[in-house]
Amino acid sequence: MDLLASVRKALALGIAVTGMVTAAQTQTPATPPAPAAAAPAAPAARPWHIGPLDVTGFADSYYTYNANDPTEGVNGKTNDLYNFNQDANQPALSAAKLTLNHDPAPVGAHFDFLYGRTNRLINAPNQLDFVEQAYISAKPPKAKGLEIDLGKFVTTAGAEVIEAKDNWDYSRSLLFAWAIPYWHFGLRTSIPVTKTETVGVQVVNGWNNIIHDTGGVTVGLTSALVEPKYTLDLNVYTGPSDSPGQNAYRNLVDATLLLTPNAKFNAYLNVDFANNKNSSSHGVGVDGENYWDGVAVAAHEQVTANNALSGRFEVFDDQQGYATGAAQTVKEFTGTYEYKWKLGLLSRMEFRRDWSDTPFFHTESHMSDSQTTASVAIIWVFTPKL
Repeated sequence: MDLLASVRKALALGIAVTGMVTAAQTQTPATPPAPAAAAPAAPAARPWHIGPLDVTGFADSYYTYNANDPTEGVNGKTNDLYNFNQDANQPALSAAKLTLNHDPAPVGAHFDFLYGRTNRLINAPNQLDFVEQAYISAKPPKAKGLEIDLGKFVTTAGAEVIEAKDNWDYSRSLLFAWAIPYWHFGLRTSIPVTKTETVGVQVVNGWNNIIHDTGGVTVGLTSALVEPKYTLDLNVYTGPSDSPGQNAYRNLVDATLLLTPNAKFNAYLNVDFANNKNSSSHGVGVDGENYWDGVAVAAHEQVTANNALSGRFEVFDDQQGYATGAAQTVKEFTGTYEYKWKLGLLSRMEFRRDWSDTPFFHTESHMSDSQTTASVAIIWVFTPKL
């Protein structure tokens, strides 16, 4: 199914679902007219919409210079260990995205349509191509804040997200690219248990899978504790990932501590521990046991309303080479300057250096233990108002 057909089909579904919901809701009593002497209040601006669905989107393009100068013949002219800005020494489109959303009140729907390298990376064949997310939501009015989502949705694990505009740096961290899933398909719930903590349970078909045939479902447990000066997110995923089914579990523990001491400065610490147990015939490590773990620290300073600086350092240990394809400990440092222009334009300039304890990075003629890149990115975010 091509992108246009996917958009049309999802639009029809979303409008039908949310239209029925809107019609079923009780109407708010009319507000008494203002006194004749008072000036009429201007209507509040809202995003452009199609029926009950709000419409937003963005386009993300970049150029990454790789000092190793990898060629098409050695590795497809790519930046090793990168994901969404993997093309080296050539301009490229990372992503173009269209979002349709109606918040659950008590039922809603959300669709993210994606085009570009990002779509090709996160969506394997027959995995809802061109669709990043597509789910319907329910938030029963008397269920104390319980929300239920059913469909395809991005993972709650990790300190970063797929959309570069919502991260501090342009390139994604090693932990985001190699330690955790991108998305899940299934059921997701969340409910506040205190004024500051929300917990949830997910029942999904593994990692990055629409259909899962390895003997059972993956269960996710989530917790988000939001305090005035910090936020602590904890995610645990466990479930079968490879034959022989129930005995071949993949487990992930992901934790992120976000520090928010003031309006201008933020920092985070992200830690991941994971293992995957395959059948003996498929195992990479001893007895099919594979382990990977890592830690990342990052900081962000909003210097002025339009200028920001960010930095990130991380260590990723792929003990048997299950995640990256080589048993290695790799480190990286990233520094980013951001400038916000008018009309929704966002620009970033980024320097990054990766280095490993084994020759893993491609050059034109040999393998190197390091890689240095410089990136320039332009992101246009559109949130049209009526």
